[in-house]
Amino acid sequence: MKVFTRLRIISREIPKRTIIPLFIGFVALAIIVSMTFLLNQRAQQNFNNVTAESSLRTAATDLRNSMQTAESSQRGYLYTGNEIYLAPYSVAKGQLEKQLQKVQSGLSRYPELVAAGDRLGSVIEQKIQEMDDTIDLKNRGDDAAALNMVRSNRGKALMDEANVFVSGIIRVTEQKQLEGVREQQGGALILSWVSIIGALVILGTGAIAGYFVLNHTRNLAEAREALKTLNQSLEQRVDERTTELAHTNDDLRVARDRAETLLSDVNHRVANSLAMVSTLVKLQANSIADNTAKNALEQTQSRIHAVSLVHRNLYTSGDARVVSLDEYLAGIVQHLQTATHDQIRDISLVYDFAPIRLVADKATSLGVILNEWIINAIKYAYPSGSGVVHIKLLLNKDGLGELTVADEGVGFDPKIRARGTGFGTRIVRAMATSLSGTVEYLATDPGSISKLVFAVK
Repeated sequence: MKVFTRLRIISREIPKRTIIPLFIGFVALAIIVSMTFLLNQRAQQNFNNVTAESSLRTAATDLRNSMQTAESSQRGYLYTGNEIYLAPYSVAKGQLEKQLQKVQSGLSRYPELVAAGDRLGSVIEQKIQEMDDTIDLKNRGDDAAALNMVRSNRGKALMDEANVFVSGIIRVTEQKQLEGVREQQGGALILSWVSIIGALVILGTGAIAGYFVLNHTRNLAEAREALKTLNQSLEQRVDERTTELAHTNDDLRVARDRAETLLSDVNHRVANSLAMVSTLVKLQANSIADNTAKNALEQTQSRIHAVSLVHRNLYTSGDARVVSLDEYLAGIVQHLQTATHDQIRDISLVYDFAPIRLVADKATSLGVILNEWIINAIKYAYPSGSGVVHIKLLLNKDGLGELTVADEGVGFDPKIRARGTGFGTRIVRAMATSLSGTVEYLATDPGSISKLVFAVK
């Protein structure tokens, strides 16, 4: 019992001891995975921002270069009149429009710089218009007017203002890029520390859980070894007890066989003794001249024979407790048929018995009742000395035994007192009481029916 208690305790300890460190390790792993996912998302966002800011910075730089190229080409043409300078001017002017769109599109990510982008677009438009006007004056030969426009420094002011805006945009993008790089470095540092701490926590909880598992395994092995020893002891005790029980069963079997043999011998002796008594009664009846006494002795002889058949059935059936009614009652019918064959009567006994088994005492009572009813039918049903008596035993729908003896003879009148001494009727009533049964006599046309309903359990 102590070993089983220890096994139960060990089986309960291991989940309690390991669940906490395993839960902590799971939480740490979940934190690492969550932080990694969040930081990766943030890094991807920073990467997208850096890429967009780099594109904006490149577009702003290209815009400034294109403005400088266009202004240089314009100045060269104004001072030299050589149209070779107009080709770079046209190319730079076409690039300015595209680069300005890129810059304004990139500035849409920064609400605080949208106004600056709009102003830059206005300044560049004015600058291009100023350069177009001077080139147009040069083309018409009005060099003095073109020179006066240049000397007014309006173009220089527009150029300076555009450079201020472009330089500001470049500084903002560089600052944003620097912030993004720093944020990525900080996220990487946080992820490193989280990974290191989480790894240490997981290793620690794994070590603790491993210790508990090893300790549990060792305790379980010790408990199993103790259980094995206990099982061996129990098996030895079971073997010893089995041997004792086998000897006891052998003794009981011998005693039972002896008792059954003795009971069978007793039944055999009782059957023989009753058969002898029945023979003596028959001899006595044959030696008496008085018909009344002779009939009484013959009936007594039949009753004794019915009782002896029970004991004969018991010692021949192999079961000394119950009687097979189909065999027992058939023996009574056959005996009565033989006993009346030499009389001046030609009465046939037709029977049908269900294979019902009944304890010996009740079977004796049933046999005595059947004996009385058949004798009465033979004596009184057919005065002419010829007829048929139908005998049947069955189980009715209620599970009760039902014995009937029916004839097609003269029948009886319930109002007229029955012939004879009435001793047989009293015997039937007494036997029916011992069977807990009910007796019923029915008048039919022709004949009569004697009916007994009894419990077979």
